[in-house]
Amino acid sequence: MEKLSGYLNISTDVLWKIIFSFGIFIFLTLLRTAVVIAVKRKIKDTKKLYNTRRIIVYAYTILLLLIIGPIWFRGFSSITTFLGLVSAGLAIALHDTIANIAGWLFIVFRKPFKVGDRIQIGDTAGDVIDIRLFQFSMVEIGNWVDADQSTGRILHVPNSKVMREPLANYHIGFSYIWNEVPVLVTFESDWRKAKDLLQEIVRDNVQHLSHGAEDQIRNAAEKYMIFYGALTPIIYTSVKESGVLLTIRYLVDPRQRRKTEQQIWEAVLDAFGSEANIELAYPTTRFYNREKDKHQEEDRL
Repeated sequence: MEKLSGYLNISTDVLWKIIFSFGIFIFLTLLRTAVVIAVKRKIKDTKKLYNTRRIIVYAYTILLLLIIGPIWFRGFSSITTFLGLVSAGLAIALHDTIANIAGWLFIVFRKPFKVGDRIQIGDTAGDVIDIRLFQFSMVEIGNWVDADQSTGRILHVPNSKVMREPLANYHIGFSYIWNEVPVLVTFESDWRKAKDLLQEIVRDNVQHLSHGAEDQIRNAAEKYMIFYGALTPIIYTSVKESGVLLTIRYLVDPRQRRKTEQQIWEAVLDAFGSEANIELAYPTTRFYNREKDKHQEEDRL
């Protein structure tokens, strides 16, 4: 042993500590593996198996600290040193748990959202229905359902995600969103008359929705750098491949988005249906036969 310590250029005492520590580590690791294998054979429920494995990992980490600690630290008997090492071990083993508690504290004190708010965190959106120590729950919206309608699923999101993912709140600061309804009419249509009809439809169906927006923006400006020049509905004109695009842009409560779109489209269909010179456009494909057109031209001559 003295020769080995001399070769490694370390003291015999340190070498024995390394050997004992390595032996204990191997023994506890093999013991943990054996216990996990035995647990897998007895427990078939995935949730129970997961929780049991987490407990085994926690116990394994604590045992390593308690057994190997006294080998390297003579003052390990000191309660301060003991608690410090145990806390370090728990911080490593309970990393996700501690992160979730930190996220919960952020939610409670910073208040990025509250129960009842509609939020989007990362790629997930929904209405918050519960906030707990380790996770918050929300009713999912969107996904395979259009226009931000509820899917009926309840999602449980770890609190730690509020510290790691972009968070959008539909209600804090300014509880309206801008929604757009594109209406495409053919090039042959009277697009000016179509735009006038859309102005009437907007005035009758959605203009009243923006009445409270000015007060909300004034209040939000005290906390956020948020302002808009015009809040009344507007219709933009642009040209697409298949026709003239008239885009209706208006303010609406997030939960009323689909309802207002339905009202607008029903009014549009009724109004355009009675106009002979206005037609909705759709993608079309035209084929040109050179030989056929040439013969037709010769026949006319």
